[in-house]
Amino acid sequence: MDFDLPESALAVREGVAAVAAKYDHAYWSRCEEEHRFPQEVFDDLGNGGWFGLCIPEEYGGGGQGLLELAVANMTLCASGGVAGTFFYVTTPGFGAMTLTRHGTPAQRERILPGLADGTLQFCLALTEPDAGSNAIEITTAARRDGDEFVLKGQKVWISNVENADWMVAVTRTIPAAETKQRGLPRTAGFTLFLVDVKEALAAGTLSYTPIPKMGSNILHSSQVFLDDVRVPAANVLGEVDAGFAVLWDVLNPERILAASGGIGTADAALRIACDYARSREVFGRPIGAHQGLQFPLAQLKAKTELGRLMTYQAAWLFDRGRPCGNEANVAKLTGAQVGWEAADQAFQTLGGMAYSKEYPVERIFRDARIAKNIPVAEELVLAHIGTQMLGLPKSY
Repeated sequence: MDFDLPESALAVREGVAAVAAKYDHAYWSRCEEEHRFPQEVFDDLGNGGWFGLCIPEEYGGGGQGLLELAVANMTLCASGGVAGTFFYVTTPGFGAMTLTRHGTPAQRERILPGLADGTLQFCLALTEPDAGSNAIEITTAARRDGDEFVLKGQKVWISNVENADWMVAVTRTIPAAETKQRGLPRTAGFTLFLVDVKEALAAGTLSYTPIPKMGSNILHSSQVFLDDVRVPAANVLGEVDAGFAVLWDVLNPERILAASGGIGTADAALRIACDYARSREVFGRPIGAHQGLQFPLAQLKAKTELGRLMTYQAAWLFDRGRPCGNEANVAKLTGAQVGWEAADQAFQTLGGMAYSKEYPVERIFRDARIAKNIPVAEELVLAHIGTQMLGLPKSY
């Protein structure tokens, strides 16, 4: 067994760290306060090719895999830009990874070069108000009309639509009730489409409303309305009625990238806490010398390293085309938990000063909490582990 990261991943970590070092905590906090997309750091990462790592070289990419993307995201988040994980989940994850694996030659030729150089962005439209985490029950419909499909429905909590050039829209071309009547599998009847966001916005068939939220305000999370959006049949991802296979290949990378963001968040929070604990003196000694503060931080460091290994393993399996659902779920659970716990302990370490916006802990604290709920709720991950890994009965 070889636990050394490949040279490609080490080079990614060094390169992304060099970019991230130009943007301090104050920069990320300003973007958060102003609800402003961090265009400068996004452009720097795009120009350096750090979003196109998984794209084949013939399209201008790095020809690497999900492991390198996870390392890049982990490094960016560890720098303090913890909400930057949305960069890697939305555009490289939803866009580049999906097109590289499932796009037609024409789709790849049209879109991948722009993803490789950072000039195009993506979003995914899956979640719906009445379906929530139960993707099987989505109702957004797509009907055939000649050489086009017409999409109609509503999505919610769609991140980055305001910046996106393209959307992966998850629809039903066979309603859920009809699949039951016809004796088809529950996952039948899904079709994924590439929607030209700007074209649909200009046509007035796509609209969105940002949802005011607690953190991660460097981009919007929105309600999205699809009102007879017309999409060429050539923009189908995978096969009509058989899109769930493509969706699985979206969701596992999403969970692995989310896990890497959680680990990077823990790295950032622990660094802030430890720097403060070394320099802050009370009762004649640094507060970090007191075991009441030192031991919780040490425990979190151990959990962070365990989560890092599981994230690497899940990405390694995915890159080799091997089953990775269990590992992706365990990595996501662990990364989200340790990111939140480290942010919470950093808050405790700084005491009352953590409540002040003079320090970045309050921002990291807010940004870290949502990871326990997205991209899949902690309870659903635990249910997967219980039923699929432990063989326990389902509750439904």
